[in-house]
Amino acid sequence: MTLEEFRGQEYTMQLAGKALAELLVSAQSQECLTVGVYESAKVMNVDPDCVAFCVLATDEEYECDIALQIHFTLIQAFCFDNDIDIVRVNDTQRLAEILGDTDESGAPEDVHCILITNPSADTFEDPALEKLSLFCEECRGFNEWVPAITLPER
Repeated sequence: MTLEEFRGQEYTMQLAGKALAELLVSAQSQECLTVGVYESAKVMNVDPDCVAFCVLATDEEYECDIALQIHFTLIQAFCFDNDIDIVRVNDTQRLAEILGDTDESGAPEDVHCILITNPSADTFEDPALEKLSLFCEECRGFNEWVPAITLPER
């Protein structure tokens, strides 16, 4: 990989991280967000067609959590089978900050799985969702099926 290719990938990752942060805020304001592994599994089981995008998040504290990794494997398989774009984020604290989803001590709530959903009557549309879909499509072209995204700092 050349330095130019590396810089291009780094820039693309920054844009994807910014788009993801924008998408999460937008989806949350439109009540098109499902947060939590179990809540997401329920939505996928009841109405899989409403899922437009999936975010899996972990950090060093949960990397060795075998139960969480099993959930991730099952969620990934579901997303692949249903043509749902999916990304990974390695900073649950920053993700919780973006969503305002922390407990009294500032620790993140269960943000390990987040779904962007379509309300039954409307289709959720957002320019950031389109950017992320293109990003995921490009990554799949390089056999990166679940690309990792770095969220922007505050």
